[in-house]
Amino acid sequence: MEQFAKEYDVIVVGAGHAGVEAGLAAARLGCETLVLTLNLDTIAQMPCNCSIGGPGKGHLVKEIDALGGQMALSIDRTRTHVKMLNTSKGPAVQVLRAQADKKLYSLEMKRVLEAQPGLDLKMALVEGLLVEDDQVAGVFTQSGLVYRGRTVVITTGTFLNGLIHIGEVSFPAGRAGEMPALALSDCLRSLGFTLGRLKTGTVPRLNHRSLDYRRTECIPSDDPTLRFSFREVELDDGPLLPCHKTYTTEETKRLILDNLHRSALYGGRIRGVGPRYCPSIEDKMVRFGDKEQHPVFLEREGWDTYEIYLQGMSNSLPESLQLAIVRSLPGCERAEMMRPGYAIEYDFVPPTQLKPSLETKLIGGLFLAGQINGTSGYEEAAAQGLIAGINAARYVAGQEPIVLRRDQAYIGVLIDDLVTKGVDEPYRILTSRAEYRLLLRANNADLRLVPLGHQIGLVRAGEYERVRQLQKQIDQVLSYLRQTPARGLNSSDRSLAEVLRRPGVKLADVLGNGQPSLPPAVVEEVEYLIKYEGYIRREVAHLKKMAELERLPLPPEFDYASVRGLSRETREKLSRLRPLTLGQARRIPGIRPSDLSLLAVALKRHAGNC
Repeated sequence: MEQFAKEYDVIVVGAGHAGVEAGLAAARLGCETLVLTLNLDTIAQMPCNCSIGGPGKGHLVKEIDALGGQMALSIDRTRTHVKMLNTSKGPAVQVLRAQADKKLYSLEMKRVLEAQPGLDLKMALVEGLLVEDDQVAGVFTQSGLVYRGRTVVITTGTFLNGLIHIGEVSFPAGRAGEMPALALSDCLRSLGFTLGRLKTGTVPRLNHRSLDYRRTECIPSDDPTLRFSFREVELDDGPLLPCHKTYTTEETKRLILDNLHRSALYGGRIRGVGPRYCPSIEDKMVRFGDKEQHPVFLEREGWDTYEIYLQGMSNSLPESLQLAIVRSLPGCERAEMMRPGYAIEYDFVPPTQLKPSLETKLIGGLFLAGQINGTSGYEEAAAQGLIAGINAARYVAGQEPIVLRRDQAYIGVLIDDLVTKGVDEPYRILTSRAEYRLLLRANNADLRLVPLGHQIGLVRAGEYERVRQLQKQIDQVLSYLRQTPARGLNSSDRSLAEVLRRPGVKLADVLGNGQPSLPPAVVEEVEYLIKYEGYIRREVAHLKKMAELERLPLPPEFDYASVRGLSRETREKLSRLRPLTLGQARRIPGIRPSDLSLLAVALKRHAGNC
């Protein structure tokens, strides 16, 4: 082994969506940072789909942006189609989804990494970790080079012992056309980590010229001025691309059900557990057999490519059968398949082995982020990468880690779910997972998190000041509405706020023509806070009650075996997971309210003896 001359503060293994955010965050916080990737041409690759955002996921993107991350800016710069989802529902679940030019997105992320001061980007296959006295000290590569670093962030995606399945055919790969990382799994096991096996998949890609769009439903893009990022960046607001929708048929269903034995998933060749909320087409036909049809979306993968992404057709069937199934879809009768779909299995590290900071419990200074923690999706990976990069930098600086609360951000929900509950399938963020989703709206992510992003050091002073002034303006309008009597509005209500609370009444109706125009962000937030005030008040009251549990720390050395009344299973879970607070203990599956009461009494007794 030969040691590289330069030593680093933070070494990031992998340059997918998690690795990019981790590397940029660490470097922007002043750390000498190294990002190592298997292939410099596939940075922030989008192998599964060409979209970013949607319910839960779009909330994460907005929060990444508010904390000073990169994903929102890059998707805004490379989008081909945008859609505001759930507009007929409440503001808590309304969120943006954008399709990207996947090559431009990757090139944009590569450009940003290469231009970042304090960040070195190199191509290498990492095979193991250097560990000294239970502290990470660096990595070594397949070529025999050692890179020393004070912290390491592992973001290996699906590459750990990756195995691709296409029907009866299987072969090692991290993604189609890329080699897997084999030795690193063995290294992690040798260090004492438990590893598991998960599965995900992707869809066939079709040639745009071979499709008959007259037999499909056209879905035009929404307003091209829609943005993920709160930052003021000049972008091209020209027309965007449409996508199209078709549906499965009885012939589609027959072809799949008659050939289930040829599916790698149903043929028993896949050991890993797949994502429940993104099922393969085989799964859909088996689990939802009563449905007459399933929607399939035809999405362009870029401005200058003929490849079409077939959203909704993930599968692990033989290639020839995939083509027959594709041609059973209206508009795809003469389709030419450019790439087959496939399933991929990979190793992951069950995330209950992590602290809420995403540092591992076993090895100091070692952080994990992304699919290695059992998540699915670009957005979940990027969110973890950002937090891991921030906390690696703070570890180097001797500062306390940043841990977001569940009432503070969807990122807090994501990470708390992972480290407290663990995963038994690829984890996907959902709005239903957030018990405080009325407070955690996509449109107020900047108001919630920009002050913290500025405090951390990733949000510039000018950007912070702009959000601070926005909040000040919102507060002023709210105060005016609550204090001003509703005179002249034929109303017996006591204030303008109570008039605005009525169904169908808008802020402009209440303020009248004499008032100065307000920014759309102010109008949207004020209307929401007034109209949903009762619901928000109840949520805040519940939050305050739960905050009492979160403030009760559980000492790391606490002896759960000494607590009378706890079942053996409960003692084992608490001793293994070592929750940091009583609130975190409450969220461990199987922990009962009576267990919390016993713990609270034992904690008081413990505090009295200290």
